Amino acid sequence: MKHARPDYNRIQDPANLIPDDEPVFLLRGQDITAPYVVDHWAKMADSYGAKENIVKAAQEQAERMRNWQRDHACKIPDMP
Repeated sequence: MKHARPDYNRIQDPANLIPDDEPVFLLRGQDITAPYVVDHWAKMADSYGAKENIVKAAQEQAERMRNWQRDHACKIPDMP
């Protein structure tokens, strides 16, 4: 799988479910924008007809990110 950031190439897909040439975008909890992006993704997925369980899982993950940010340092996105 191809990450947008080369320093994230260490993140693996041990079951090889993602093709090597498929782009992947990773959002971390420390990224101040992440929960909002995930919320928006959930709304878009819902509008395209995604199943309720995946929309709910994304919304719950966005909430976990917000909770994590309350207790940890968060920052604007950067690159090494």
